[in-house]
Amino acid sequence: GGFTQDDINQIEAEGQFNLQIGAETVEMTLADVDIITEDIPGWVVANQGNLTVALDITVTETLREEGIARELVNRIQNIRKDRGFEVTDKITLTLQKNDLITAAISNFNSYICSETLAGSFTISDEILTDAEILELTDEIFVTLKVEKMC
Repeated sequence: GGFTQDDINQIEAEGQFNLQIGAETVEMTLADVDIITEDIPGWVVANQGNLTVALDITVTETLREEGIARELVNRIQNIRKDRGFEVTDKITLTLQKNDLITAAISNFNSYICSETLAGSFTISDEILTDAEILELTDEIFVTLKVEKMC
């Protein structure tokens, strides 16, 4: 039979465990066993001594979109800074259509606009000229035009 959690706790706490095999008792020590904690799918499990922590690392669609929106805001703020815009300068944003981030832009539009002082945020089907190509993640590149409003 397998070890129960109590058996595992005992060998960890006391450093030894008595195992009945037929009529014989075999003493096992911590050195005789490997205690392996398997990760639960979608969770990361870490052990330190007798403390175990499990962290849910499932990324929901909303979290993913929020991450994209934050990355976009970060890139836009850098563009503003690089161009010497004043903190109070309002801007317009034009994004070349990109299906990978359409939902994120739609759901976090007001957040992006308020964080970057964008008076408008347009998604364009056309190829943009004078636009910047920004890397948001390893897989997602966007073409974005940032203009100061007059």
